[in-house]
Amino acid sequence: MVVERSARGSAILRPIIAIVGRPNVGKSTLFNRLVGQRRAIVRDVPGVTRDRLYGQVAFERWQATVIDTGGFDPSSEEPLIEGVRRQVLTAVEEADLVLYVVDARAGVTALDAEIARVLRRSERPVVLAANKVDAGGQESVLAELYGLGFGEPVPVSAEHGRGVAELLEVLRARTPAASAPVVPSGVVHLAVIGRPNVGKSSLVNRMIGAERVLVHEAPGTTRDSVDTAFERDGRPYVLVDTAGIRRKGKVSEALEKLAVVMALRSLERCQVALLVLDASEGLTAQDAHIGGYAHEAGRAVVIVVNKWDLVPHGMVRKAEVVEQLRERLPFLDYAPVCFTSATLGDGVPDLFDTVDQVAAEAQRRLPAGDVTETLRRAIERRPISVRGEPLTLGSASQVSVAPPTFALRVNRPDEVHFSYERYLVRSLRLAFGLTGSPIRLSLRRAPTTRARRGARR
Repeated sequence: MVVERSARGSAILRPIIAIVGRPNVGKSTLFNRLVGQRRAIVRDVPGVTRDRLYGQVAFERWQATVIDTGGFDPSSEEPLIEGVRRQVLTAVEEADLVLYVVDARAGVTALDAEIARVLRRSERPVVLAANKVDAGGQESVLAELYGLGFGEPVPVSAEHGRGVAELLEVLRARTPAASAPVVPSGVVHLAVIGRPNVGKSSLVNRMIGAERVLVHEAPGTTRDSVDTAFERDGRPYVLVDTAGIRRKGKVSEALEKLAVVMALRSLERCQVALLVLDASEGLTAQDAHIGGYAHEAGRAVVIVVNKWDLVPHGMVRKAEVVEQLRERLPFLDYAPVCFTSATLGDGVPDLFDTVDQVAAEAQRRLPAGDVTETLRRAIERRPISVRGEPLTLGSASQVSVAPPTFALRVNRPDEVHFSYERYLVRSLRLAFGLTGSPIRLSLRRAPTTRARRGARR
């Protein structure tokens, strides 16, 4: 079971369904069909899905969590395939029900039979889906599938949607009913972003204390955005491990292009973005581009200098690294910097403390009177004239959080230079902190004296 929250805020416990099968039988296509959106990357080559990918399926009033897994090969000893196998077995262990997908057109292969033996040993209930039954009259090919030992196969065409409703009815009948446990509130959603091979997946596994996502030394191992719910010291988090983002000119393969889109989409779903850098390589232009994505998305940011253990002792001080980051990433001057070693676990407790602080600051609401007074003093310290008229502030108030956004009523809203806006932002930050969050200003025209008199009448 997995804990979720309903639209009314109450907690519900949804059954978990793991989609399992050998490579290239259409598992990810079926996953996308079940969740109703393109969450998994689909391509007509085996081995595209490597990590476990979670999604929600709803059928009438029934809901469940489904897990898309990589192509399962129980016998392969190739390191990457072995990592995929561990991910699949973990998904099966988590699941209340296994949806075993086979290619009806190919019949039962030796690998299908071997996977069936593994699933029988797991003692999990199994629903057998015969995929790629694209038209009526093909059901005769299903007879061979009874030999797998999971009863009557359900014919479907994930590509065209044929038989999916009937499959959902079977899944609903075979899964336990949802219940309503008590779960903690205040979940912090994190997105781990960065270019390939900076240690994002290793950091994720260190943060949650288990191999939740596949870790491999080859760049680009992670392709899908993988959501992980976990707790630390009683505090709930949801963590997203994303594909490494490369410069557009270097993203030529279709798979990588889709992975970049999904990584950027993860920023839309998070509260705090962890921008992971490689301490052994130093800051690159691509690191700056990726940090810019998070800034433009309005997300709170923590800069994580990973692989700090690879920097020779005494070669460079942390203060010098921070100074360099401030110089080369001036638009992220509000982001705190943490130094970690994902392999050793160094700095991870401090990272969590920083994440908690940043998440809380992003949700702060400031009294309108305090904001107005702070900005008026800032304008008095550094007055400016706009077209010969002194800039005046009528009032200021916070209109939203995450990011903190403030509406300023001024006499010349369309003619204030962006450099002066940055000065006002710095004044707010010096007064109130708001560490880790970008601050947005919305300059609006203050009502004229005549308009104010008319309103009083």
